[in-house]
Parts: sequence; structure tokens; C-alpha cells
Amino acid sequence: MVPPHCGVWIPSNVPHSNLATSNARLLHLFIEPSAATALPGECCTLSLSPMVSEMIQRLAVSDPFYEPGSQTDLCAKALIGELALMPKEDLHLPVSAHPKIRQIVDALTASPDDRSTIGQWASRLAMSERSLARLVATETGLSFGRWRQQLHLIVALRELASGATVQNVSDKLGYESVTAFITMFKKALGSTPGKYFANRRTS
Repeated sequence: MVPPHCGVWIPSNVPHSNLATSNARLLHLFIEPSAATALPGECCTLSLSPMVSEMIQRLAVSDPFYEPGSQTDLCAKALIGELALMPKEDLHLPVSAHPKIRQIVDALTASPDDRSTIGQWASRLAMSERSLARLVATETGLSFGRWRQQLHLIVALRELASGATVQNVSDKLGYESVTAFITMFKKALGSTPGKYFANRRTS
């Protein structure tokens, strides 16, 4: 998930696709693998400083066939160095090709307000609760509860970035109250939804 003022780093030779919200503005930069050795070895979301954002916007409209030693070349080299210093955001949802996990993913993506317990999911999937808990942990690296919370966080960020109200997002995710949703959001990202997006707008 890529909130405002963030970017996704995708290393070379990684098949990928993206889905953008209607209000998104996308900028793409391509870096030679030999020049990206200081950048992460896996896909991740990076929080971008205002300076890095400005550098990306400048390079995105520059002629890609620039001369070594030119202003564009100097900017590109400086940007790569700065990108390596940008903090990672924990905004990914680990999934797997395992058919049982895919069933849960598809169902919760369609109905994120589904509050079924892991025991209820195990019954639907014809598994024991312990076996399902072990499978989720093995395939995603997270407990079932933590994994579902991460899915809720991804959905919440997508909806809020698209202009949905906190009340509507809370309802969509099946929270009993707006307060409970805000508590989850603040615990995960360090601030309330309003402050989270306000801080990104001002930066």
C-alpha cells in the first residue's frame, strides 16, 4: 500500500502490477540494477522526504537520455543515495498461493467486515483451529489476528486516501465503534487517521 508521500521500491527481475485509486498520481523511475546496490533487496514501501519527492518529480519530467556529469546525472545520483536512507513503512499484506489462504484472502477482500473467528474459519475450511493457525503463521509470518488487522489497515488507508470518512471506513471494516477503529489505526501507525493524512499533506 502506498499512502501519499510514499513510494514503492521494486528490485529488478520482480514481476509486478499495480492498482491505483481514482485520485492517484503516479510517477515511475527506473534505476539500473548496478546503481541500486544500496537499496533494499526486497519490495517495500518507503516514506519519502519532501526533498526526495521534489527530486523524483524533477527526474520524472527530465530527458532520460542525459549526459554523464550533467545536472540531471548529478540529481539522479544524489537521489539514489537519498532513497537508500528513506525509512520503510510496514504497509504490506503477506499472502501466499496456498489454496486455503487464498480462500480467506478472497473472502475478506470482498467482505472486510467479516469478523469470523479463526475457529469459524477453520470449520469453513474443514481444518482444525490449531492446523489453520499454524498454516497462517507458516505462510504469512503473522498470527491470524495480526494478519487480519494488517488487511484492515491496508483497506483503511486505501479508502481514506480516496476521500472516505473515518465513520464510513469503520463501518466498512465491521468495527463496533469509530473509537475502536481509531485505536487500531493509531496503534499501528502512531497517529489518528486525521493526523496521519494531515501530516503527510503538510510535509
